[in-house]
Amino acid sequence: MLTAKDVKQHGLRLGADMVGIGNIGRWQGAPMQMDPKQIMPECRSVIGFVFRIFRGSLRGVEEGTQFANYAAQGYGGISYLHAPPVLRQMCRLIEDEGCEAMPFGQQDEWRAIDNPGRMKIRHSVPVAPGKPLPDVILHSRIAAFLCGLGEIGYSKMFLTPRFGPRNRVFFVLTELELEPDPIYDGPKLCNRCMACVKDCPGKAINPHKTVKATLAGHEVEWGELDSQACDIAFRGGGEISHDKPLPACKEYVFGNVHRSSWSPFYKKPQNIYNTGQAVCGGKGCIRACMISLEGRDALENRFKEKFRRRKPWSVDWSLYAHMDEEELKKVDYSKEVDQ
Repeated sequence: MLTAKDVKQHGLRLGADMVGIGNIGRWQGAPMQMDPKQIMPECRSVIGFVFRIFRGSLRGVEEGTQFANYAAQGYGGISYLHAPPVLRQMCRLIEDEGCEAMPFGQQDEWRAIDNPGRMKIRHSVPVAPGKPLPDVILHSRIAAFLCGLGEIGYSKMFLTPRFGPRNRVFFVLTELELEPDPIYDGPKLCNRCMACVKDCPGKAINPHKTVKATLAGHEVEWGELDSQACDIAFRGGGEISHDKPLPACKEYVFGNVHRSSWSPFYKKPQNIYNTGQAVCGGKGCIRACMISLEGRDALENRFKEKFRRRKPWSVDWSLYAHMDEEELKKVDYSKEVDQ
């Protein structure tokens, strides 16, 4: 019979950077729409997998010269290309032992709840009384915490001791009973420096209001996240105006973006791997957090050179607002962007 050690070693051989295991008892009291036992009632273990985001994939956004690599390789590529084969091979291993296993990645388009955690209207109905609405989805950051892989930072990003916020997490639900890893109790990673709050282009992380949860007996807290503001900034749109109703902001998300100083694009770029654009490149929640953690030498994955080596750039769109297409063709852009 497979052991926890076998499973973790196999996951690392397949290409995951970290593997941790949580027993299903840690999900006791989970909301019905996020409870893995609603998906697999006989689930005994949840296996968590960490895949690193290469620091080099953030380089092009940091320099303001190449944005698609992070969107493709650091975001969508992990979700849709690199992680799924690892989850699939792990499930094959478990099934060959005669136990059911379910790969659980980023397939959340059919979920019954939206980003802020509200039930979608006229989306789905329960198939029987007492059942949740399809689709149930794991809260990935909470699941990673319960698998002992790290902690949840103030930004709500999941932080691992190896990579800080430079990771994406995926899971396998299984009937196989495995010895769980302890909840992370290593050196504290998030020291509430608030670099994520300060540098978030959408001002989406509340510096004062927090969300608290009790997870497997551990008190966990993170900053309240404005999902709409995050969604707009993620796609390169300007900071949301909270005194306007939601419909006024639709164009920022689905059409031409409001031009912002952290995006050089006139329009919302096309989708990559169905994940949106990640135009902001995690300016606050990933890059600022990573710079802070590396500055404190808090991460195991160390580099010879610091990440930020030049003055941060910004785009002054007022330089182009008055120009028509013919005038724009004549602009020497290399002299116009503040590097």
